[in-house]
Amino acid sequence: MTYQPAKPRHIVLTSHPSRFGRKPIAINWGAADPIDRGPIIATLTNSEQRNVIGTHSGSYAVYRALAVASGVLGAGHRADLTNTSPAESIGPHPSWSDPDKIVSLDPYGALVGEAFTTFFERGYDIRPTIAITKAHINMPELQEAIAKGRLHEDGVIMKAGGDLVVTKAAIEPVWFLPGIAKRLGVDEGELRYTLFEQTGGMFPELVTRPDLQVFLPPIGGITVYMVGDLSAITDPSKPLAVRVHDECNGSDVFGSDICTCRPYLVHGIEACVQTAQAGGAGIIIYFRKEGRALGEVTKFLVYNARKRQAGGDRADAYFARTECVAGVQDMRFQELMPDVMHWLGITRIDRFVSMSDMKHGAIVKSGIEIVERVPIPDELIPADARVEIEAKKPQATTPRTRFPMR
Repeated sequence: MTYQPAKPRHIVLTSHPSRFGRKPIAINWGAADPIDRGPIIATLTNSEQRNVIGTHSGSYAVYRALAVASGVLGAGHRADLTNTSPAESIGPHPSWSDPDKIVSLDPYGALVGEAFTTFFERGYDIRPTIAITKAHINMPELQEAIAKGRLHEDGVIMKAGGDLVVTKAAIEPVWFLPGIAKRLGVDEGELRYTLFEQTGGMFPELVTRPDLQVFLPPIGGITVYMVGDLSAITDPSKPLAVRVHDECNGSDVFGSDICTCRPYLVHGIEACVQTAQAGGAGIIIYFRKEGRALGEVTKFLVYNARKRQAGGDRADAYFARTECVAGVQDMRFQELMPDVMHWLGITRIDRFVSMSDMKHGAIVKSGIEIVERVPIPDELIPADARVEIEAKKPQATTPRTRFPMR
């Protein structure tokens, strides 16, 4: 097959607002009324409507481009949102109108159909960035917990056979750049330039459109699994358990024993079920930040380096080997993590299933009370993961190294 070059077309690299033409809808981040706040409009079908940098779908946006390029998806396809509204209602909560509480997601992302009806009627192409549905999950470890009497099938939360009833939400990242910069303690202009530079110039509007303050980055989002009475999430008189879990494909899905990720995830789910069955609620917050946001390739390279070093895999060299490969120990930026809790309206966590000081510190600093921290039981730690556990003990309060933005 002979390669045929694509037909030339006019491509606009930046979309500056016309001096005399239509101006995009302004976004007033933190406004209590969604109409005053304004909708997130990342349409590719009408560039005049766009009021953000980037586009929907996060890390899947490139696959959408492949689908359009190959002809299986029409470039002008507009989503039919009939019957896609949330299966459960969440919010609005007071934290939604506090511009310092939520900076990395759109709190109105699941409510675009209800909140921005007038914009739809005027022809604006607005897409949800949050979807909320209901489902069942079933894991072998939960069945084992039932068999050993730690959990019980109540027919409502935990059904026969270990089927766990959950409400789940999928959340795409939506970054309010002034708020992100403030949260991280950096200059917004420096943040914009570095995002532009470190993505190879992928988003020129970061540096050419200071009037656009919202960015939809091409990264993975968040999945939230909620167990029990959802009203208990915001009721301080009812117990709430929370596990914040960062993605680990090798352990979470395939059961790799070099870390404690799946055992801790399952332990968190069990704590959530127990708390829900005691009249409260439980929440698993799952971030797509593989390998401490360093990526799986980097993680596997570090595994090799740890196993092959003199003296074998050692706790005292655990983080040093990561820095040798990645240049930094951790890039998860837990400072942004509590935003999803504020979207849920959480003000107090009775059982926080984690011993991470970085996670704990970020949550408490954001104004959420943590009553108890729940460690992973010793018997759930795989033998090969002992190095990780020992390494994290002296590292728990070590601050992340800061380097110049560029």
